[in-house]
Amino acid sequence: MKLSRYEQESILNYNAGERTAILYTRDKVVMRKLDTLVVDFPDTYKLTGQDEVSKTYSFPKSYVSYRKPRAVSTEQRERAKQMMIAKNRANGG
Repeated sequence: MKLSRYEQESILNYNAGERTAILYTRDKVVMRKLDTLVVDFPDTYKLTGQDEVSKTYSFPKSYVSYRKPRAVSTEQRERAKQMMIAKNRANGG
């Protein structure tokens, strides 16, 4: 079944009283990432349900993180730009 981009949702649910987070997703990219974690870390990540378009996973809520946006200075941006230009020239671009 083909889902629209809007229908490819992910819903993360947890509360203060429990240690586990539940992630419901219809996004194939998220499913692939979580499926890899389930295989690599079966004691931590669990596939708890699935149907033809969605999967549900559980994992410790301590693994949910919130990060500040990365601040890139003008100098860092210019240095990265120069490195990309040099890399393109070296690769014949």
